[in-house]
Amino acid sequence: MHRESDGADARRKAVAKLSGRLRWAMRSGLAAAGCAVLLAAGGCVMNESKPLARVNPIQADRQIPQDELLDVVVHPLDPGIPANLDPKALDKQRINPDIRKAESRYIAALLRSTLESSGQWGAVRVAPESAQFIDVLVSGRIIESTGARLVLDITVKDSTGRVWIDARRYQGPPDTGSYKTDAALKTRDPFQNVYSQIANDMVTAREALQSADRRDIRRVTQLEFARDLAPAAMGGYLAKDPKGLVKVARLPATNDPVAARVERIRQRDAGVIDTVNGYYANFSDQMSQSYGQWRRASFEEIEKEQRALNQARTRTYLGAAAVLASVFVPNQCSAYDYNCQRVQSAARYGGAIGGTAAILSGLKKYADAKVHAQALKEMSDTFQSEVAPQVVDVEGRTLKLTGTAEEQYREWRKLLHELYLEENGTPVQVEPQAAPPVPPAPVAADAAH
Repeated sequence: MHRESDGADARRKAVAKLSGRLRWAMRSGLAAAGCAVLLAAGGCVMNESKPLARVNPIQADRQIPQDELLDVVVHPLDPGIPANLDPKALDKQRINPDIRKAESRYIAALLRSTLESSGQWGAVRVAPESAQFIDVLVSGRIIESTGARLVLDITVKDSTGRVWIDARRYQGPPDTGSYKTDAALKTRDPFQNVYSQIANDMVTAREALQSADRRDIRRVTQLEFARDLAPAAMGGYLAKDPKGLVKVARLPATNDPVAARVERIRQRDAGVIDTVNGYYANFSDQMSQSYGQWRRASFEEIEKEQRALNQARTRTYLGAAAVLASVFVPNQCSAYDYNCQRVQSAARYGGAIGGTAAILSGLKKYADAKVHAQALKEMSDTFQSEVAPQVVDVEGRTLKLTGTAEEQYREWRKLLHELYLEENGTPVQVEPQAAPPVPPAPVAADAAH
């Protein structure tokens, strides 16, 4: 009796052990299959990003004295296009040279608008790099610019040579709320926080200066312009301190006729810069809508591409795990237990089918990622037509702001020198024009002169 009882207990323990292993096998295979099927059907759930806290430019809370109110020029940014990269490498870094060149002007115009809206500065303009005789100069380089991220290196210095911001990096994601509607996109730039932070840092740097320092900046700007225009007459008013900063050594007399003439020409130069700034503002307005749409589409395409890559990786890994789990389900059924074998085969089959589906879904997602990247490239190519070169007439001269604006402004600076010489009563050396030989009479006239 005891032997029969012991045998029955042993059989019950074996059956229980077998049932436990079988349940584990079924759970493993079915769980892997279920996970793979769910991934293939639904994909990842993306949490909607929360709106960014808005950073606004610090507004002036007092009337700034006129002799401390500093003018600002923002130069078009360096597009940041790496040299010696083929088109495929540029595409991989999401750099379209034509768009970057347009962005270098557009971002400068947005930064100018931000600075102007704060009421902290005098005249704020965008002007070519050759416009140097300004109280405060802002320059920079685009490190990364897509609909999903903006990275800039910004430098700010004043006319004395004092560096306020030294190649500081500003970066941030977009405020996705600006992408929701066309009206929201028009109301606030997605990367306004970046521009506002630059503007606020400039205010902080200015406030760190003494009132006398700010007044000196204004005087140095005027005297540097005068020294460039008339070095012989106006070259002795500036010097450098031990730190290498330009300082005022002495001031010209109030009724100095040379200084008065230089100041009149300086006002003409300011008018030219205003006209050039108007061009940049018009350019920014013209490309604002299409560029905003491109940025939004860029953001969506990058999000889709990243989501597709993540899902592809996850689905492929889990799919392979499901297949392996189904293959390695241990054989716990006896040769004569047909019910056990059917359940075990179903678990293996379910895991293999679900895992294979997940792998195929992952491969499809990789293909989708390539499609989205190609779509982004095509949109970038289409956008090139939106940023065609523009021309503007200034004082009878034509400025073409597609890289030649710098040359045109240099020519204008030459014209300023000529204007000074004319107003100062000094003969202006005009380059000879192609013409037939001149009779001797003009030579006698020149001698008499």
